[in-house]
Amino acid sequence: MPSRTPRRTRVRRAARTLAALAAMAALLGAHVPDASALPPPGTTVIAPPGATADRVGPLFAGGLDGGHFCTASVVRSAGRDVIATAAHCLADPLNTVFAPGYRDGRAPYGLWRLTGVHTARSWTEREDPDADLAFATVVPAGGGAALPVEEAVGGFPVAGGQPAGAAATVVGYPRTAEAPLRCTNTTVLHAPTQRRIACPGLSGGTSGSPWLVGGAVAGVLGGHEGGGTDPDVSYSAVMGDRAEMLYREAAARA
Repeated sequence: MPSRTPRRTRVRRAARTLAALAAMAALLGAHVPDASALPPPGTTVIAPPGATADRVGPLFAGGLDGGHFCTASVVRSAGRDVIATAAHCLADPLNTVFAPGYRDGRAPYGLWRLTGVHTARSWTEREDPDADLAFATVVPAGGGAALPVEEAVGGFPVAGGQPAGAAATVVGYPRTAEAPLRCTNTTVLHAPTQRRIACPGLSGGTSGSPWLVGGAVAGVLGGHEGGGTDPDVSYSAVMGDRAEMLYREAAARA
């Protein structure tokens, strides 16, 4: 999508564990979430507010009035100031701001302007789709002595080298949405260097959305065809050694 700039013993043991949890919850007056309430794999829903959604936000052109065109997420770093997105989302970094937790026209954690961009040489030289991943440092757009963005919303770890069939959760903002969408499904390799996921409705604006595996960023929406030309099928470049080196370079700068 152009510039989407998303044998029985085990069963019995699991059943006994759930029953025990339910009994304990009843005794303690606690609430145990019903697993059946989770959307089935491959279903796209509005992401509920919370720690995960707060670490993700759209990228805007200049400010909230400029319209959002991509998605980024906060990742852990020494300076607590790094976001991850797709490289093709950062063609105009000086005019780009990040709004973590954005929802319904509000930026509860403020706007953050980019101060530095880290992309692979193969992207800057020839826009290699296998290198469509970027990290950027941010500071509060209004200046002042505000906390670093990671202290404000937390940050995801980064974990490349995931198996081909890993289940990933994609969280991102289509251009027409005022709240983040979320979808979880099993990923497959489209090519040795590209991963694919089937999640409906991840249309333009979701480029750069984090692919979370076990709560860690294992890729971002982008790569093949800029993330894909079908909003129901999305792509990410596989995070290999080159991507992890790029992350370490960005994250080590305090």
